[in-house]
Amino acid sequence: MLYQTLAITFLLFIGSFPQPNIKAEKPAIITSIDPISTIYNGLQSSTGVLPSKEVFTLAFQGWTKMKEDLKSKVLTVIDFSLPSTAKRMWIIDPEKGEILLNSVVSHGRNSGELMAISFSNQPESYKSSLGFYKTAETYSGKHGYSLRLDGLEKGFNDQARNRAIVIHGADYAREEFAKSVGRLGRSLGCPALPSELSDQAIDLIKEGSLLFIYGQDENYLNKSSLIQA
Repeated sequence: MLYQTLAITFLLFIGSFPQPNIKAEKPAIITSIDPISTIYNGLQSSTGVLPSKEVFTLAFQGWTKMKEDLKSKVLTVIDFSLPSTAKRMWIIDPEKGEILLNSVVSHGRNSGELMAISFSNQPESYKSSLGFYKTAETYSGKHGYSLRLDGLEKGFNDQARNRAIVIHGADYAREEFAKSVGRLGRSLGCPALPSELSDQAIDLIKEGSLLFIYGQDENYLNKSSLIQA
């Protein structure tokens, strides 16, 4: 009994001291910033029209991979999943978050009527080609001031030089033409622009900027190495 009494007294004595206040540590809150969303959400357009976030994301992924090899950091996006009556071409300055130009653009005559649904890299196909291009030198040809393009994706658009796929102006690519016919006129595969805008567009993107042409084509979307994150 004496030992039990001493043990209880000792425990009561120890318990009389204040106990340390130990708090459980809260888990750290990790926040991530999506740079693509930040840039996309910050884009400023005088027309208020933006490319879809899906298409912009694919274009930006390619631009990020290629930008160190570009002389100009301007990025051009063409969305051929939209009808030719829509302003489906954007010239973007990703670093400043500005859309420099937004315009209609024609697709190849054998790619479709109002919508571009078929694409090819083959000479004489008269179809549009998808993928990433680097803009090259300007020249004066049958369509006036024009811009040569070099396709960067083997099997999808690397025949651009051989096919004479260039950016040029055309009266059939004007919005007035679309209002009378119900669609833009079509090219032999070139992304043709309204004649009143083509010179301005070419000067913005010539000599070493990146151009991305998007279309709803599973073969391209599954196999292009430049759009894979």
